[in-house]
Amino acid sequence: MRRTSLKTAKCPVARTLDVVGDWWTLLIVRDALKGVRRFGEFQKNLGMAKNILSARLREMVAAGIMEMRPAEDGSAHNEYHLTEAGQRLQTVLVALRQWGEQYLFEPGEPMMMAVDRDNEQPLRRIELAARDGRALTSADVMVKEGRAAEPAKSSRRVSQRAR
Repeated sequence: MRRTSLKTAKCPVARTLDVVGDWWTLLIVRDALKGVRRFGEFQKNLGMAKNILSARLREMVAAGIMEMRPAEDGSAHNEYHLTEAGQRLQTVLVALRQWGEQYLFEPGEPMMMAVDRDNEQPLRRIELAARDGRALTSADVMVKEGRAAEPAKSSRRVSQRAR
């Protein structure tokens, strides 16, 4: 069964999920943020079938989340590197991680933790904030129709793959 494309939806959440909405894509981003670069490393770490991994990496490159580069060690291999857009998904992964820490683990249960590299302390919880810095709850937020802002000069729009 073919998924419905959300690439023309007015909702930014829907469009984003059209690009990164399957679990494999976010797990690939997670591993790339940890320094995984080669196809074989992704395959070993994730236990994915090679054909699925190949398709996901190809889609992520086409979408502008990753780019292929020659291996840094000079070998004949290619490596996958996150683009700026791919690196910005770290905030999404931290939000998912923090939600999972709070709702999916029993107290004292072992888990992988995200910590500050400098002092190895856990990250501060992500919270919604108004432009003036006030903390917001879900009751304080509404969604309304508007216009997309101009992207920052360093940002490149991410392509939306066809499904």
